[in-house]
Amino acid sequence: MAAIPAAERISVCMASYNGGRYIAEQIRSILSQLGDRDEIIIVDDCSRDSTAEIIRAFQDPRIHLFHNASNRGVVKSFERALSQAAGELVFLSDQDDVWRADKVEQFRAFFAARPIAAAAMSDARVIDGEGREISPSWVRARGFHPGALRNIIKNGYLGCAMAFRKSVLAACLPFPEKIPMHDMWIGALSACFGETGFLPDPLVAYRRHGENATSGRHASIGRMLVWRWNLATALLARVIAVKLGRHAASHGGEHEVGS
Repeated sequence: MAAIPAAERISVCMASYNGGRYIAEQIRSILSQLGDRDEIIIVDDCSRDSTAEIIRAFQDPRIHLFHNASNRGVVKSFERALSQAAGELVFLSDQDDVWRADKVEQFRAFFAARPIAAAAMSDARVIDGEGREISPSWVRARGFHPGALRNIIKNGYLGCAMAFRKSVLAACLPFPEKIPMHDMWIGALSACFGETGFLPDPLVAYRRHGENATSGRHASIGRMLVWRWNLATALLARVIAVKLGRHAASHGGEHEVGS
């Protein structure tokens, strides 16, 4: 398969919080796929356990650890991590999953073959806290559907299985205050500006356990409606702002999202 040239740097962005039980396994599964110029950016959200010590113990110059001065939550922590990303391809990562050994290679090939693609998501195996398989396919149960409108109605984006071009960051940062989750925002906004794609292989083992930042329980109907309204209005405002900014800028200084 064709690959994105080695000069294309990769940034992996992670938010950590009390992740000492699993984070070392996850970091090892990522580092084994990265080159010398690639990076893992981790924002620790005031962990009370050994998370920060475990991260520092790797003593790997590709790992950049930042600490929040106060607990800010998963969305703001990911926003800070993404604001530091220098790579041309950006991956989102949970602290407690495990990447398949060919995840980076598969995404490189996908983006190399589709120059206009802004973002992509793979399938994921679902595992429990002990690593036992719960389901061979997250997408089989949840579904994946590209396009902004369909994902406002029912989110099909799973952050830990996503990657996107750095140009997407220019549109999605800073995050609006009331978005439900960062992956819903990035996925839906990417679909407003470029092609989004799906890799059918389960390239990550997505761990579900009692300490996840997002639970598997459904929110109330009222809360879900508020989330959808907040997401829809934020998307409309950002799309208008980006398009107005492009119109006002000189043609030579702007880069299209997904380019």
